[in-house]
Amino acid sequence: MWRGRAERAIAAVLVVAAIVVAAVVASRWRTDDAQCGGGFVASGARCLLPAGSAAPPDARVLVPAAKTDVGPSDWEAEGRVAPRTIETRAFYMDAFELRDDAGRARTGVTRDEAAATCAARGGRLPTEDEWIAAATSGKNARYPWGDTGAVCRRAAWGLASGPCSTRGDGADTGGAHPTGDTARGLHDMAGNAAEWVTVPDGSGVAHGGSWASMLASELRVWSRLELAPTARDPRVGARCAYDAP
Repeated sequence: MWRGRAERAIAAVLVVAAIVVAAVVASRWRTDDAQCGGGFVASGARCLLPAGSAAPPDARVLVPAAKTDVGPSDWEAEGRVAPRTIETRAFYMDAFELRDDAGRARTGVTRDEAAATCAARGGRLPTEDEWIAAATSGKNARYPWGDTGAVCRRAAWGLASGPCSTRGDGADTGGAHPTGDTARGLHDMAGNAAEWVTVPDGSGVAHGGSWASMLASELRVWSRLELAPTARDPRVGARCAYDAP
């Protein structure tokens, strides 16, 4: 009998300890002020460029040809994505998502509108496989920055209902979270605006999670947001890809 009571007491202590740890972690994650990279100014849930500063110019990043494993090493992918290896040819991708004049990621565009904007820039929307290859830098990684967990300083996510803020009302300024960049210098591949991609069956798919994502799993490179191609979703924007010569 004494052993059973002791075991229950230990179990109760462990439960309390787990609750305390979870509360500490949550308090460190959640903040009413944006966690911005150098050169940006926090304003509520947003990261702003200093007054008088211009947004960094658009740039294109070469994504070399690669074979990339998707899902097999990530336990959260089980039952949600079929483990597979994708193979992509070299292409270029915009370092930033499509932005407005103030440098904020543009959202609420349909897939066709995004594709038309990319065409006007001499590009196109990336395929789903190309997007994943770019986000992982050709490696079997869970997030664009690697396998470590998602925290608020690495991406604009959880800004509307937590865990990073409760005051966010839209996407952040592009490039404001450089510690979450890919190894090749692509900004905001996780969080900020989910990005339209093209898939063989023509359905509507976006990748990368968004400023409104409440779960870190939505930032995983394999995670999909499925919606109508004609949707004007405030979470969804785009990034253009370009064929390599």
